[in-house]
Amino acid sequence: MKREDLPGDTTTPVYNERLILVALAAVQFITIVDFMIVMPLGPQLMRSLKINPAAFGLIVSSYTFAAGVAGLIASATMDRFSRRTAFLFLYTGFVVGTAFCGLSTNFLTLVLARIVTGAFGGILGGVSMAIVGDVFPEQRRGRATGVLMTGFAMASVAGVPLGLFIGTNYGWQMSFLVLAVFSLLILVLGYVALPSLNQHIGEKRITPLQALFTTFAHVNHLNAFALIIALTMSGFLVFPYLSVYLVGNVGFTEQQLPILYIVGGACAFVTSPIIGRAADLFGKLLVFRFIAPVSAVLLIIITQLPVGMKVLSVVVFGTLMVSNSGRMIPAMAMVTSSVVPKNRGAFLSANSSIQHISGGLASYLGGLIVVQTPDERILNFGSVGYLAAAFSVLSLWLAGRLRVAVEPSVSAAEISLAAAAEATADAGEPLVGFVESGDSVTESVRT
Repeated sequence: MKREDLPGDTTTPVYNERLILVALAAVQFITIVDFMIVMPLGPQLMRSLKINPAAFGLIVSSYTFAAGVAGLIASATMDRFSRRTAFLFLYTGFVVGTAFCGLSTNFLTLVLARIVTGAFGGILGGVSMAIVGDVFPEQRRGRATGVLMTGFAMASVAGVPLGLFIGTNYGWQMSFLVLAVFSLLILVLGYVALPSLNQHIGEKRITPLQALFTTFAHVNHLNAFALIIALTMSGFLVFPYLSVYLVGNVGFTEQQLPILYIVGGACAFVTSPIIGRAADLFGKLLVFRFIAPVSAVLLIIITQLPVGMKVLSVVVFGTLMVSNSGRMIPAMAMVTSSVVPKNRGAFLSANSSIQHISGGLASYLGGLIVVQTPDERILNFGSVGYLAAAFSVLSLWLAGRLRVAVEPSVSAAEISLAAAAEATADAGEPLVGFVESGDSVTESVRT
């Protein structure tokens, strides 16, 4: 048995960090493509399954809300297992659900398959961040998160356009079957790459209900959840309706839409690792406070584009992709650091649940505001942009309320070093390290 496989061993283990990041980024790529590909396949699904737009909306939302419910359940049980065991179990369920999507022949079976896929796949993001939090120390966590986010960029650059091409030429089922085959290959990579990561498992066990209460009882956890809600709302208010808006109002054709995602994804792919390194070098809060206002401005601009300005649209869309993914890098690094390792799996599973539910609610709210005219133009989209920008601005205040959690066993010197690293990068913002133990949080350092 390897040293890192022994629960409670205080020796710092050595991991193949690069291989772990490759495996996690690959899973991120597959799960995002699986989630996103349904939307551009909408016309084909509606025609093939003979369903109306409301039924198609149920296909999309079934994944999101299944992920939300499963995340709450996982938050009560996730920290009872090693990260590797939890990750491989969830990813196996995701592969099975994706395969069933490809084998579906009618509306009901597809909805059920999407529920299964969402229940397993929706939690994988939280477990991936828990693994990053366990493997990478605070001072290198931003860079690791940036590499992980490249999975999202690659999904936009290659995954969604390729999946759409396969679905258009060979049927929508084939898109999911191809994803399932690639998912199996990545499952093997995850089995080889991931260590057990069970140092968070202690001898003392608490009931799932107590674990759920502990996750939502700490003020710092609630601050982290509030930040994620604000960021998710600001994105999902706008993005689900961008394609319809760009076609109906700006003048893009449906065949030109993949260009936007390729350009935006390519920009995000290049900038995500850079932003991650900057977050570690200059401070995560400082980098977040630089990018979030840019995102707010771009959300307003992209919802009020003039007719025919396609080049401007590509530039704004690409920059928005960079800023939206860029703000999530320091945000997720801060959120991951806001909970002690022994509670990290439960916390990030709950965080993933809240993120999915917030996205579903934001999409629904945006649909209540916008109106489509008979000539397929979108009205009131500018109002949606202002609301999304307001959530982005709100996230600036919420991010400042997050604090770094430290284990009670960490020495005062180590706490001071961790706090000083952030405080140096953001000298105007007081940083508090705190000890999270049981149901109490005690302040330990203030700079």
